[in-house]
This record gives sequence, C-alpha cells and structure tokens, in this order.
Amino acid sequence: MKITRVTEQVSLKRTIDQGTSAQREIVVNILKQVQEQKDEALKRYTAQFDGAELSSLLVTEQEKKRAYELVDADMLSIIREAADNIRDYHERMVEQSWMTTKEDGTILGQKVTPLDAVGVYVPGGLAAYPSSVLMNVIPAQVAGVKRIVMVSPPGKDGALPAGVVVAANELGVEEIYKVGGAQAVGALAYGTETIKPVDKIVGPGNIFVALAKREVYGLVDIDSIAGPSEIVVLADETAKPNEVAADLLSQAEHDKLASSILVTPSMKLAEAVKEEVERQVESLPRKEIAKPSIDNHGAIYVTGSLEEAVEAVNQLAPEHLEIMTESPLELLGSIRHAGAIFLGRYSSEPVGDYFAGPNHVLPTNGTAKFSSPLSVDSFVKKSSIISYSQQALQKNVSKIAAFARLEGLEAHARAVEERFKK
Repeated sequence: MKITRVTEQVSLKRTIDQGTSAQREIVVNILKQVQEQKDEALKRYTAQFDGAELSSLLVTEQEKKRAYELVDADMLSIIREAADNIRDYHERMVEQSWMTTKEDGTILGQKVTPLDAVGVYVPGGLAAYPSSVLMNVIPAQVAGVKRIVMVSPPGKDGALPAGVVVAANELGVEEIYKVGGAQAVGALAYGTETIKPVDKIVGPGNIFVALAKREVYGLVDIDSIAGPSEIVVLADETAKPNEVAADLLSQAEHDKLASSILVTPSMKLAEAVKEEVERQVESLPRKEIAKPSIDNHGAIYVTGSLEEAVEAVNQLAPEHLEIMTESPLELLGSIRHAGAIFLGRYSSEPVGDYFAGPNHVLPTNGTAKFSSPLSVDSFVKKSSIISYSQQALQKNVSKIAAFARLEGLEAHARAVEERFKK
C-alpha cells in the first residue's frame, strides 16, 4: 500500500463498469430469448453457463431437507440469531400512513403501501452468501411485501448452496429458483411459465446481472448498480495497527477491484499498518484476490490533523467507514457521507456484514453522498392524499388559476374555475 500525505482532495470514485459492447449485446440477447422462450431459455442458459441440467427450476422440499442435513446445528442457531437481530433493527424503520385535517376542511396525507412482489438475486460462484438472503428478504418482509421470489445460480450438481437454501427457508421464502445470471433477471422482470414477474429486483451480481438490471429498469424497479466493495478506516495513534490491517483486508478479499483505505493524521500508524497489511495478506486463503486489491486500489492517506482526516473521509463518501480513534462518538456528527459507520475497535466491519442488524447492502462508488442503505423504505411506495373542501378551493381558486396561466396552461385554470361558474 502506498502512503500519501494529503494536501488536496482524495477520491476512491471509480467509473462504474458499463460492460463492453460485446457483454451488453450478450445480455440483450439473453433477455430477448427469455422473453420469447421463457423456461426453455432459462434451462438452456443454466446448462450453458452453470453446467447444470435441470428438470425443475424450483427448489423442492426434498432439496430443502437435504440442505438442513448439511448445515450443522450451531450454524443454524447463528443464522436464526442474525435474522432476529436484522428483523429487530428493520422493524424500527416502519412508517405509517398519515392524514391531517385543516380548519377549512382540507385533508392532506400520505398512504404507505408495500410492493406486491419482489425478486431477490443471491450471487453464486466461488462463495455462498446466506447473509445476502437475510439482508434482502427481511426488510421486504417487514415492509409487508406478500410475495418474495429468490433466484440464485446452481452448482454443476444442480443444487444451491445449503446455507443459502436454509437461510431462505428459515425466513419462509416459498419461491426459491435455481437460476442465475442475466437470464434470472429476465425471468423476474418478464415472467416465464414457472416464475411470475415481480415489481422490483434487488441483490448483487456479476457484470451480466448488473447490465441486465440496468436493461430492465423502468419495467421494474431495481435497488442500484453496485460497484466494488469499499472500506475506509479513520484512525488516530490510539488504533492497533494489526486490527486496522485486518479490517482493510476484510474488504480486499471480496474482489480484486475492492478498495481499502486508511485515513490518519499519524505517520507512525500509517507505516505500521502498511507493514501489517503486507504481512497478513500472505497468509490469506484468498490472497490471489486480496493482494491485487490492496496493490491496485488500496491506499493510506496521512493528513495534517484529525479534522483534515474527517474532511478526507467526507470526500471519499465510503460504503463502510470505521472510526478507530480515542473518542469515535465525538466525530460522528462531523461525518456527512458514509453508507455504514462503525464506531470503535470492537465494531469491526464484519459485525455489520453478518450479525448486528443494520443492512449490509450499502451505496458504493461515492454514492453515499446522496443515497442510503437498503431498508424497509426500499420496499414500499408512498401515495399523496389530497381532499379539498368547497371552502378551501373557493378561497384559493384564483391563486391556482393564476399559477396555471403563468405556465400557459389555460385548461388547468379553467378546471378549478369551472366549479364556481354560476
């Protein structure tokens, strides 16, 4: 990791991968085939890309039972406890519909309505992600979504990872389908004989999943087009170099494009963390991923003061921010931009990834400057309520008509005036 003294703006913002023209063409073709051939296309692409020949897309009761046999009792207990923590946190976010009445009889308000159906994409590949199941499904359930559909790519044996199946079953997800990639996004957006369409698609995936989500946006809603994972550690001389290094590497092992950054006013800490990262990365099982991430996207910024360090963090607007200073809570009010904020040495980022309760689906690529974590709000829509009385409209008709004519919309003006013609 390179140590840089900060004298001007810092940035980790990278261009979100738009995919190559060839990749975009592949995605468009896959989506077209799913629209036209439906289940047949899903099975064909699953065989082509995942090497699995499927007779049925739906995870059966027998497959669920088998998954439970592969997950030990202690792990099952941990999944259940994590789910309880996540549900408890998200239940505190629920907003109620409301109305207010004014003296002239006007009634104004807002109606909060859950989405009818949501599709959750759970990535496959080299790792299994039961935590993604919990983080995407639970806020939708708390919001009141009645139909939740989960899709995930199967292994060559045609099965989903046991932990993923168990996590979904623990939450009561009935529709679990063994299909991934752009074809799964197409199935959720357009519908097939087996998979009925949804209103919103959430969950991370590879570049083909991201491009497919972008393609179907507008027909359905999506959560975001996420970039590689990021962590920024804001630390002073009281931080432990080995702990800081371990936390930086916890993100680096996600992806070769992941970004791990230390911001500190202490050159002594910077040098010690650099040495620790170089030592610890050598023993990581995912060294082939973590080392390129650290080498190409890792950084240590040394500032002139703690105040400058805080401003650097706000410029970075990271997905994950750890504050490892003598008094982390005192800095919280100064942090304007971060997806999730972890205070103190015992609030290591994986605590939030798996167990504490807040959602781990967070804004990346600097978008924490204007967006928020996945939440209950992500799964509801809000309708405005307006009920004017005769008295209220009569009092304001001339003002409304004048505003309409200012904008050149005569029919708007006449629409309110028509109520009071003699």
